[in-house]
Amino acid sequence: MNKRVEEVKLGKNNELIWLLEHPTTYSAGVSFNKKDIINKNIKVIKTNRGGKITLHNKGQKIIYFVINLNNRKKDIRKFISTLENSILQFLNIYKIKAKRDKKNIGIWVKEKKIAAIGLRVSRWIAFHGCSININNNLKQYLNIVPCGLNNELVTSIYNEKKIKLQNYEKKIANIFVKNIDKI
Repeated sequence: MNKRVEEVKLGKNNELIWLLEHPTTYSAGVSFNKKDIINKNIKVIKTNRGGKITLHNKGQKIIYFVINLNNRKKDIRKFISTLENSILQFLNIYKIKAKRDKKNIGIWVKEKKIAAIGLRVSRWIAFHGCSININNNLKQYLNIVPCGLNNELVTSIYNEKKIKLQNYEKKIANIFVKNIDKI
């Protein structure tokens, strides 16, 4: 990702949005605090993204991006709002009532976090991404204090609606591309 960021900064490569799932991985952003690790036996990967510690695991969709805000409005709050709106639109497809929280970046359902955002901006290139809990193992959050919050305040689409999503990646991608192109 860092190589792509440098290439986009220099105009040597295009912007990028990609979706994937990670095996069980705990990652720590620049605001990470060691006291947020409950299970000291887990391995934590330190990153240069914003935010604290979080979990990535099977059943959670990660949306990574490298977006050149020099070609758009140089407004980080607008960019975060666009990411949040994209997640809200996706959840709305499945009739999940979700909202943003002015104090905590991310998307919430009934006071539980269903999607997280962690990004970094360097010379107006925004990168890293966001995650949406689809049908992942929420018990793995018990090893950490995710995003500095109570680890029981996390949910997923499956946890909320008891539906198993199939072939939804294209919907997510289309929503994000359409909304980012409007910035």
